[in-house]
Amino acid sequence: MGVIDKSHLPSRHVTKGASSAPHRAFYYAMGMTDEEIGQPLVGVATCWNEAAPCNISLNRQAQAVKLGVKAAQGTPREFTTITVTDGIAMGHAGMYSSLPSREAIADTVELVMRGHCYDALVGLAGCDKSLPGMMMAMLRLNVPSVFIYGGSILPGRHKGRDLTVQDVFEAVGQHHAGAIDDEELKAIECAACPSAGSCGGQFTANTMACVSEAIGLALPGSAGAPAPYDSRDQFCEASGSAVMELIAKNLRPRDIVTRKSLENAARVVAATGGSTNAGLHLPAMAHEAGIEFDLHDVAEIFKSTPYIADLKPGGRYVAKDLYEIGGVGVVLKALLDGGFLHGDCITVTGKTLAENLEGVTLPTDQDVVRPTSDPITPTGGVVGLRGNLAPEGAIVKVAGMKNLKFTGPARCFDCEEDAYAAVENRTYKEGEVLVIRYEGPKGGPGMREMLSTTAALYGQGAGDKVALITDGRFSGATRGFCIGHVGPEAAVAGPIGLLKDGDMITIDAETGELSVDLTEADLEARKADWKPRSNNYQSGALWKFAQTVGPAEKGAVTHPGAAAETHCFADI
Repeated sequence: MGVIDKSHLPSRHVTKGASSAPHRAFYYAMGMTDEEIGQPLVGVATCWNEAAPCNISLNRQAQAVKLGVKAAQGTPREFTTITVTDGIAMGHAGMYSSLPSREAIADTVELVMRGHCYDALVGLAGCDKSLPGMMMAMLRLNVPSVFIYGGSILPGRHKGRDLTVQDVFEAVGQHHAGAIDDEELKAIECAACPSAGSCGGQFTANTMACVSEAIGLALPGSAGAPAPYDSRDQFCEASGSAVMELIAKNLRPRDIVTRKSLENAARVVAATGGSTNAGLHLPAMAHEAGIEFDLHDVAEIFKSTPYIADLKPGGRYVAKDLYEIGGVGVVLKALLDGGFLHGDCITVTGKTLAENLEGVTLPTDQDVVRPTSDPITPTGGVVGLRGNLAPEGAIVKVAGMKNLKFTGPARCFDCEEDAYAAVENRTYKEGEVLVIRYEGPKGGPGMREMLSTTAALYGQGAGDKVALITDGRFSGATRGFCIGHVGPEAAVAGPIGLLKDGDMITIDAETGELSVDLTEADLEARKADWKPRSNNYQSGALWKFAQTVGPAEKGAVTHPGAAAETHCFADI
């Protein structure tokens, strides 16, 4: 590649002309040469930290990205941002920080890129919220960008079966129920997570990694290799080279992420039985690009997508198994061959999705991924719901479920801790619909995930004997009749906040219904008696999040998005 002219790139403001002498002085202080200062400056952003295995290998991978940038005559500038790791934040007040961390990641990457006038971005992310957060920053800035996933963890092994962290959460429930002893719980927790990398099932991290390829922001095949594999470093190096090609072509994230590519992303979520959190993150990514694509649009795509990948938590296999039969490209090719994808969408390779998938075949000697002509179920593994209990919608993962209808009396809890205590003490009744409210984006604040509660139910053998609805979220590792994102949330007097114990709730994942046996007049009368409920977060980051966050159906976003822009950073 020839030397790229920087006369129209952001970094000209800090590297060109006499007025940039003070800026260049700082670069000289770091040992940079005139040649390096004269090349495009590429931000290499990672979510590296020592919080969890999801992020621990990102520092190593960033070095490989930088080699790729340098080889293509660019100058990489590495920086890090935060992550909150859901597996450790789960089941206590730490989970309030999870969703706000998505916004903080996008905001901090934006600020570093703006502050230093970097020309392009390669973003590496491992844990759940860091993937959409990084991709949101790319769309917000609209500089040439390539996303790369840090890779999944290797599966654990215990007594002849594969383990993920989901098994540990469910083992806690078994332990409470007396089904396993302290020694067995210890053996499971020690075996479940044997390497660096993100949780191994089709939980939120792997779901959004699949999205990164389907939507066109990541190189084909880059989502597949587990974190410890050396081949992942090769993808990192290739991503560094690819971003330089994008600068030369001026191919930007908003050229790639369109309504059609968002529909492709929703398809791969449904086809793999992916995380319900995608119903939050895809609208948030669309918002950054100025595209209207809310939970209901996502749910429409889900409704017509066959479920073809037999992945945990609803199925049998983990990310490593998918990688070994060809990776995300195999799922995408099966969907493309079945007529379910827009193959003409452009990607970071400069080629279309269909061109990227030329030569990819669906192996016949495996049962991880099936053809769309022979799906596990004819409709997607994730379903949108709506009704008088959720006028703004709700979402449920049905992958692996046999019964898609449930009617029962409400049992109301005003926070997750109260619900978990009822499960731990087994004071709930089979047939009840457990309602966990005031856990929405504003009400929590932060829209917590409820994996500890749902996993404990499964551990007790009650996973299919009760249903659970919340204005909060569920982990990608949740399974069973668990409905999240119910909107409007309780904190703004949504119907979920007006429920009383004993109200009869109907859930029908076949027709897409979530309703309560109350009339509009009943709900209005209760609303007149409803009083706002305060939370404990009256200052700091969580208070700030609660002041600005919007409804879940629009992605729980905290700013007006691209539709309100008067300028784009890439054009400064």
